[in-house]
Amino acid sequence: MGESGDRGGASAAGEPAADAIALLERLVAFDTVSRNSNLDCIDFIRDHLARHGVAARIQLDATGRKANLYATIGPEDRPGVALSGHVDVVPVDGQTWSRDPFRLHREGGRLYGRGAADMKGFVAACLAAVPRFAARDLKRPIHLLITYDEEVGCHGARALAADLAALPVRPEWVIVGEPSAMRPILGHKGKLSVRCTVRGRAGHSAYPERAANALHAGAEIVAVLCRQQARLIAEGPHDARFTPPWTTCHAGVFRSGSALNVVPEQAEILFEYRVIPGDDPLALLEGIRGEAEAAVLPAMRAAFADAAVVFETGPALPGMDLAEDHPLAALVRSLTGANQAGRVSYGTEGGIYQAAGMSAIVCGPGDIAQAHTPDEWIAESELVACERFLEGLADRLAA
Repeated sequence: MGESGDRGGASAAGEPAADAIALLERLVAFDTVSRNSNLDCIDFIRDHLARHGVAARIQLDATGRKANLYATIGPEDRPGVALSGHVDVVPVDGQTWSRDPFRLHREGGRLYGRGAADMKGFVAACLAAVPRFAARDLKRPIHLLITYDEEVGCHGARALAADLAALPVRPEWVIVGEPSAMRPILGHKGKLSVRCTVRGRAGHSAYPERAANALHAGAEIVAVLCRQQARLIAEGPHDARFTPPWTTCHAGVFRSGSALNVVPEQAEILFEYRVIPGDDPLALLEGIRGEAEAAVLPAMRAAFADAAVVFETGPALPGMDLAEDHPLAALVRSLTGANQAGRVSYGTEGGIYQAAGMSAIVCGPGDIAQAHTPDEWIAESELVACERFLEGLADRLAA
């Protein structure tokens, strides 16, 4: 950790959050970009827990290259509070970093490195607290949920939530440590990803009437999506607790064509919905599908009978919605000193745990504005605040 000329080197003993910073150094050094295996990182976490007398349960994915980790500190015969964090990170490809993204760099009260904010900082703080958790006479347990592939669909959390749901005693409450500047987040939007494939017929651009232009048809579908978004903005439903306060439609990728003088025979559009509570993304998608069949396909099939528009959906990410007066909300407010709790438009694993019957809230160190950025960083003060939060949680569960 650190580089020549900065406050480099391991944290001095006795510094606030020194153990968390040292553990974050180790976690950042694992290149756990979602396309890679996370097993070395999971093995490190399991070994750390074992050194403090905590057994961990490992759940491998279908490939055997990735794993979730589940551990319980305290009594196992009663429901407790789970601390949830993912160790996969987004790629650094194409980003301009001023330092090695997989080597923690300490400067000016900030800790730089891929995943420092999102969300290895929270995981490091939890691991640093393990010796203190283990030394307490907890009346209710603290669970650790460490997952893979959050950044590419929350696949690890889906598998782990299903596993937890089958246990005789599972966590009652889940605190997801996504970066929120240690402010409680009671809800987030749900998300549905869609792949639209348009199949037409190729031809020479000098004779477009003999072909079926998939790019043109795809552009019409994007225009339909834009009109749908305009209706949602104008007509709602609206929920003022979110920013923006409406369901959003977003087309992020449009692939088509090979040469200017060739009519494209295929187009691919990737788009998503991020929905406020009560809105149904599948119903919105049906509206797009209906307009495509009524207004786009007839013209294509007049030129090519086998033209098609196919919509495929990825696994939906459920929204999260915790009541303002829920005891978990009251607990996190009291531990953070926050008088208010917010809601966000980005998704987390919290909605998955809530859908599996566990109440969930988001509260973690760092600023979401730093997530996924080059020179990603977390403030040391955020780790100190998280350390105090975890100490307070242990006090409550030991009372």
